[in-house]
Amino acid sequence: MDLVSDSALRRALARARDGKSLDVAEATVLLHARGPHLDSLLEHAARVRDAGLEAAGRAGIITYSRKVFIPLTRLCRDRCGYCTFATAPHKLESPFLSPDEVLEIARQGAAMGCKEALFTLGDRPEDRWHQAREWLDAHGYDDTLSYVRAMAIRVLEEIGLLPHLNPGVLSWRDLQRLKPVAPSMGMMLETTSRRLFEEKGQPHYGSPDKDPAVRMRVLEDAGRTNVPFTTGILIGIGETVQDRAESIFAIRRVAREYGGIQEVIVQNFRAKPDTAMRGLPDADLQELAATIAVARLVLGPRVRLQAPPNLVDSEYELMIRAGIDDWGGVSPLTPDHVNPERPWPQIDELAARTGEAGFRLRERLTIYPEYVLAGEPWLDPRLSTHVAALADPATGLAREDAVLEGRPWQEPDGGFDASGRVDLHVEVDTSGRAQDRRDDFDHVYGDWDALRDRLGAVDPVSPDSAAGLLAAPAPAGSVSAGGPGAGTAAAGGGRGVSGGVRQALRRAEADPAGLTDDEAVALLSAEGEALDELAAIADALRTQAAGDDVTYVVNRNINFTNVCYTGCRFCAFAQRRTDADAYTLSLDQVADRAQEAWEAGATEVCMQGGIHPDLPGTAYFDIAKAVKARTPDMHVHAFSPMEVINGASRTNMSIRDWLEAAKEAGVDSLPGTAAEILDDDVRWVLTKGKLPTKEWIEVITTAHKVGIPTTSTMMYGHVDTHLHWVRHIKLIRRLQEETGGFSEFVLLPFVHTSAPIYLAGIARPGPTAQENRAVHALARILLHGAIDNIQCSWVKLRDDLCRQVLQGGVNDLGGTLMEETISRMAGSENGSYKTISELRAMVEVSGRPVRQRTTEYGVPSPERLQASQTSDGVCQSVRRVLPIAQL
Repeated sequence: MDLVSDSALRRALARARDGKSLDVAEATVLLHARGPHLDSLLEHAARVRDAGLEAAGRAGIITYSRKVFIPLTRLCRDRCGYCTFATAPHKLESPFLSPDEVLEIARQGAAMGCKEALFTLGDRPEDRWHQAREWLDAHGYDDTLSYVRAMAIRVLEEIGLLPHLNPGVLSWRDLQRLKPVAPSMGMMLETTSRRLFEEKGQPHYGSPDKDPAVRMRVLEDAGRTNVPFTTGILIGIGETVQDRAESIFAIRRVAREYGGIQEVIVQNFRAKPDTAMRGLPDADLQELAATIAVARLVLGPRVRLQAPPNLVDSEYELMIRAGIDDWGGVSPLTPDHVNPERPWPQIDELAARTGEAGFRLRERLTIYPEYVLAGEPWLDPRLSTHVAALADPATGLAREDAVLEGRPWQEPDGGFDASGRVDLHVEVDTSGRAQDRRDDFDHVYGDWDALRDRLGAVDPVSPDSAAGLLAAPAPAGSVSAGGPGAGTAAAGGGRGVSGGVRQALRRAEADPAGLTDDEAVALLSAEGEALDELAAIADALRTQAAGDDVTYVVNRNINFTNVCYTGCRFCAFAQRRTDADAYTLSLDQVADRAQEAWEAGATEVCMQGGIHPDLPGTAYFDIAKAVKARTPDMHVHAFSPMEVINGASRTNMSIRDWLEAAKEAGVDSLPGTAAEILDDDVRWVLTKGKLPTKEWIEVITTAHKVGIPTTSTMMYGHVDTHLHWVRHIKLIRRLQEETGGFSEFVLLPFVHTSAPIYLAGIARPGPTAQENRAVHALARILLHGAIDNIQCSWVKLRDDLCRQVLQGGVNDLGGTLMEETISRMAGSENGSYKTISELRAMVEVSGRPVRQRTTEYGVPSPERLQASQTSDGVCQSVRRVLPIAQL
């Protein structure tokens, strides 16, 4: 360990004493503290820990979890130089524990008072060992995680223990699959040192799951998915002291931004025989204490900090002085399979040693008390009764008198009973929303300050720059899509054409789809004459691809619930179940609205909703069937890719199988919403927990492969740049060239007024009128020859701006909608429906013909055309009531 000066230590200790925020350099200095300096460091850390315990309502209490260790498989695809847990198939009787073995271990643990079933296993062993793959195939499991999920459910149902899952690296979708069966999960970060991963001879070399970037992504995805998650660092494996400090700060960033790190373990390396690192010295316990203390100071009072009690010899008091507030899981039955040479202390002994240090030992559950008491969104409703049976409702700690017994693991029984403000679709245009933001605004989206800190490293740039993430606020005097005068041209509209824009315009004429990224970005900055020329080029291409008709569909939006905990920061529609504006429709109400639409001449219903935790796994199929039962010939355009992922996760089906079942239930096409910007750097600012780009692409392309067409969309003008827009449109084109499944491309300007990310001061107030004109034209140009139909959103654009983009490449107006709640909740002022007459009036000045279409851009039947003309495309129940004229 490199030495640091006494003066540097004193300065860093003074900052710690005074409660000042530490940086990585200061933390690195403090990790060197020994002797009297270490005593001072521990004192400062303990003070922070004590403040956190007092704030949590459990001053003087150190917790632990009574657990049973279930080593589901000891096979692993990784080759870590210090691990004795992972082994080879020939050393095992079977690649996996059998279900009977799993339940027997759980049963014995329950008899000894355990409440946690710790499932530990190697990372994806089937990728390395054919024996694992063959065992899974023989027993009917697609992969190891499917077996983990199945065994967790059986333990819940037959024994009553709460599963804590440690299956290694998990994807965002894996977390979606496993969250309903486990109150908590975990994975050690270990270290952020890339040297230990990349250099031959280092402990993580040749182990794909030990890539620090991959492991950090798991921590972030767990936070995005609202999974109470355990992580930690492993010291003494060859990392530098600065590596340790950087690892602690990396964990802090995730803990602050998402709030899902329930526990951080600081674990010391212990050399084990028969491993590549058997000759290395054990990490010194003074070193361990210093690391715990620095972790406490950096992570703060709210993060729970643990040191495994079987790895600290007799230095219990030293670790408590260093700032721990938890001993982790302790098993009265099974050994520590990761450190088998280190037996667990007896719980009575642990209580006595904790008492000697002035603290009381209390049992907790695998899910920490803060998350027990918070409930949703951290605890899946399917686990609520299991956790409630074991938790003290006042403290969230384990109940001393809890009776362990199996309880059914089943879909929540919220069903489809109507609840809440079910008339919001009408009232949003009259009385409006009850409040401008939901009650949990400060935390459901993650930590706003942490998000600002992360973005602070990127200097705000103009939207046409590719240099950074955040788009700058609209310049003074410019107008957002929904603001007054949004149809006017951008400031500076009279300027001439720059050389770069002129060159891009010539390229757009000669080879529309061949524009480079730089040329396309240049066109998005076109103003005045250049913007008019860009629109003219796009409109000529529109004539070639789609003719002169301006089309629309008579349809009805049915948003069957707005209860959602996904945490999309741009969405003003989502509500908690207890919020004043929250609602859920019954199946009969959904079907009633579809029937009303049919009677008004509609050929399509578009159905999307929030990710409601209480809806059953079959909810989407039930909704489609209800509509088809009532209106057999209605086109069901339903369920975004996020809803598809949610449905597949709840039913434990593959994406393909789920989509085929949805098609059988009556789904005819999917809206390509939930796309926003298909770049994860932007997506993880816009949303806390929505699906990543990769998952969106998989859902969409799989839908196309099984014969379900989709639309494609882009929501723009928030924290993105023009380069993001260009790359998004080009990605849509590439997917269309691969599958041919997109019917149209829909441009959705960001509506800012009540959007949380705007209220928090992070997003700009939507795109300018100039940007709206330019991006609609550019979409037509870049998609020429791939997607014929370019649609504008009258809900988000005012009529005069709709008319302008219709002269710049757009050929479709979307639908009459009949009800539009999502944009109206965000602050759109353009109404919830448009009659056929209003759509015709909007287009009339252009002289172009207006034509009603079907979802597939065909011609509706004469009967449908007659019904829609009679109703003017909107059912009577949603029409605004005009005031009676005063005589």
